[in-house]
Amino acid sequence: MTQFDARNLSMIMDLYEMTMANGYHGIASGNANVTFDVFFRHNPDNGGFSIFAGLEQVLEFLENLHFAPDDIDYLRSLGIFPEDFLQRLASFRFTGDIDAFPEGTIMYPNEPVLTVNAPLVDAQLVETAILNQINHQSLIATKAQRIVHAARGRSVADFGARRAHNADAAVYGARAAYIGGIASTATLLAGKMFGIPVTGTMAHSWVMYHKDEFTAFRHFAEAYPDGAVLLVDTYNVLHSGIPNAIRTAREVLEPMGKRLKGVRIDSGDLAYLSKRARIMLDEAGLADCKISVSNSLDEYTITSLIDQGGCIDSFGVGERLITARSEPVFGAVYKLVSVEENGREEPRIKISESVEKITNPGRKCVYRVFNQSGHAISDLLTLHGESVDVSQPYRYVNPAKPWRSRCYMDVTVRELQRPVMRRGKRVGPTPSLKEIRDYVRRQLEEEIWEEEQRFDNPHLHKLVMSPAYYEAKMDLLYKMGEDFSPRI
Repeated sequence: MTQFDARNLSMIMDLYEMTMANGYHGIASGNANVTFDVFFRHNPDNGGFSIFAGLEQVLEFLENLHFAPDDIDYLRSLGIFPEDFLQRLASFRFTGDIDAFPEGTIMYPNEPVLTVNAPLVDAQLVETAILNQINHQSLIATKAQRIVHAARGRSVADFGARRAHNADAAVYGARAAYIGGIASTATLLAGKMFGIPVTGTMAHSWVMYHKDEFTAFRHFAEAYPDGAVLLVDTYNVLHSGIPNAIRTAREVLEPMGKRLKGVRIDSGDLAYLSKRARIMLDEAGLADCKISVSNSLDEYTITSLIDQGGCIDSFGVGERLITARSEPVFGAVYKLVSVEENGREEPRIKISESVEKITNPGRKCVYRVFNQSGHAISDLLTLHGESVDVSQPYRYVNPAKPWRSRCYMDVTVRELQRPVMRRGKRVGPTPSLKEIRDYVRRQLEEEIWEEEQRFDNPHLHKLVMSPAYYEAKMDLLYKMGEDFSPRI
C-alpha cells in the first residue's frame, strides 16, 4: 500500500459487503454498472464547513486492492461462499471510475464529495475502506483548521501521537492535521512518510533524571545549542523554570554565541504564567525567546488564552486534535444513487421517516457559485451533463423553500468533482501534501465567507438545485410514494 508497511488491507470491509457481493455475483444483473455517492449530513462541532481529506489513501487502496491466498482461505473457512465466487475474488482488481472533489476542498453537507461508478460487485466491496479514510482524515483536517483559526496566526504543532487510537490514527491524523493548517508534527513517521516538518522540545523525565533543573537545562543546551527549547514547568515555572532558563541562556548559550530559542509551559494557568514569563524573559534581554504552551488545548481554550492576553507564540495540541475529542465521528455515508438498466442509468433514492435521511438520487454534478468579488455564495446540484449557463439570469430551487423563485445573476461557477480514476487507474498527477494544504488556505482566505468560519452560529452555506434536478427528485419521490402507499 504505502511505505508505512506491507500489509494487505483489502479485507477492511464489513461482512455484509462480501455477502452482498456474492449475492450480486450469483444473479444475471450482478455485473451491471452502478453509482454510489459519498456525502455527509452535518459539519462536526456545529461548524460552518468541513475539509475533504483522505482521497490519496482511497486511491492507493483501490489501486492495490486484491485478495491474497490467505484471504481466500479465510473466506472459504467461513463456509458461506461458493467456490466460483472465491475464484473470482482470487483474480479481483477494482475496475471502476472515481470522480471526487480535489483533496482539501471546503465541503458542505449533502453534496457528493466522491462518486463511484463501477460494476456492482466492485462498488460494493470498497464501501468501508473509502468511508474509513474519508471519515477519519476529513474529521481531523476540519478539527485542525478550527484550532489553527483560533490561534490567529500563531504556530500550531501536532503533539497527538501518544493519545491517538493507534499507529494509523497517529500517522494519518498528522497528515490530515497538516492539510488543515498545522505547521508541524512531533510524529517522526508522519514526517518521514509525508514530508511534514517535525518538531519537539524536551521531556519532563530529562529534567527529573538530572540532579537539578539547571544541570538538565545546561546539558540539553550543550547538546542542542541551535534549537534549545526548555521545558520549564517540571517544578515551578516562575520561581525555578524561567530563572534557570535565563541562567542557561547567559552562562551556557551566550558564551557559545547562541540564543535561547524558547521555553515551553505544559501545565498550570497558561495565560498568567505566559504573561509573567514574558516579563521575566524581556527584562533579562531575551525578548527573542519564544513561549510555547501545551496541555489539553483545543480551539476554545486557545481562544480563551489569547483573549486573556496570554503571551504565547505557539501551541502544541495533542489529544483534543488527534481524537477530535469534542465530536469524534464525522458521519460520511455511501449510498446507491443509480443503476444501469438496458443501457440507461436509472436513479435510486432512499426514503426515510427522517427527512434529512432522504437521499439525492441519480448521477449529478456539483458546482460552487461565486459572486463578483469571488466569494462562494452557494453550491448547486444539477443533473449529470446538464448545461449551466450563468451568462444570463439562472433560476434555481432551494429545496428548503421550494416555493420561492430565485435567480443567480452576475455569478461564476466552478464544477467541483473531477475525474481521479478511470477503470481502476489514476487520472492525472497527484498533488503534493503542501499543495493540498495551500489549497485549503487559499479557499479560506479568498472564497469562504468569514461568517462561515466563526465557531458560534456560523453562516449557513446553501445547497440548491437546478429546476430540472429538483423536479427529477420530486418525480421519483412521488413515484416511490405511490408505489408503496397503503391501498384502502
